[in-house]
Amino acid sequence: MIYGSGAEWREATAKRVLLFGMSGLGKTHVSNLLRDSGDWFHYSVDYRIGTRYMGEHIADNFKREAMKVPFLRELLRTDSVYIASNITFNNLAPLSTYLGKPGNPEKGGLRFADYLERQAQHREAEVAALHDTQRFVRRASEIYGYQNFVCDSGGSICEVVDPDNPDDPVMSDLAGNLLMVWIKGSDAHTDELIRRFDKAPKPMYYQPGFLHSAWAEYRALKGVTEAEVDPDDFVRWTYARALAHRQPRYAAMARWGVTVTAEEVAAVRSAAEFVELIARTLDSRAAAA
Repeated sequence: MIYGSGAEWREATAKRVLLFGMSGLGKTHVSNLLRDSGDWFHYSVDYRIGTRYMGEHIADNFKREAMKVPFLRELLRTDSVYIASNITFNNLAPLSTYLGKPGNPEKGGLRFADYLERQAQHREAEVAALHDTQRFVRRASEIYGYQNFVCDSGGSICEVVDPDNPDDPVMSDLAGNLLMVWIKGSDAHTDELIRRFDKAPKPMYYQPGFLHSAWAEYRALKGVTEAEVDPDDFVRWTYARALAHRQPRYAAMARWGVTVTAEEVAAVRSAAEFVELIARTLDSRAAAA
């Protein structure tokens, strides 16, 4: 780790962290809090994916839908209107909408082959955006004068790395330059995330082996063809399984850094409190070693 103790972390003139864990446990909340303090640069991996690497795919998808409307079709063909996504750190809907859900097209689903293609695009984009982190550390310092840096990673980071491989290129790149911080949720948090997801199921990225297994198991259980799958029902059915699949992967990633709880993160109200939380955690880790 790049910080060996709480004292070393406190005294560091350049504090660099990467937050990871399940979506909904406070990564973006803390990142926004640090950015708003005025001393931290906030790098959002999902924002980078949606703008730099998948922005054209997202815009083209909007245009395909617009071309189905005669009034808009003629305006697009004559370059009379401009269509683009308005993705922000706190509104990633254009990215998730593009990823979509597989299943019955009459219920808004994608053909499974098209869905797999978009999943592959996301995987490639996420790896590239993670590798861009160190470049943004330099940019934050050289251009904007920020020495402190927080990387707000997506929930699917654990799906695109092999934390059990000491030579994994993404993990080695990240852990060599930032302190990896797992925000760990409890069983109660997991239950709450599932409850929220059931109310508003959203597209997400899955590790390919897990996705193919879930897709085959769901169709066999429900006795439906690919075209008959209810997209929302499939992602609801898959979500709890995806969380269980990800938990040991996050835990393996945590060996490259430190672990804080979602309750501890929820209690943080300032950048100074965050610095102290990490300092205590580093000292506790050292004492337990």
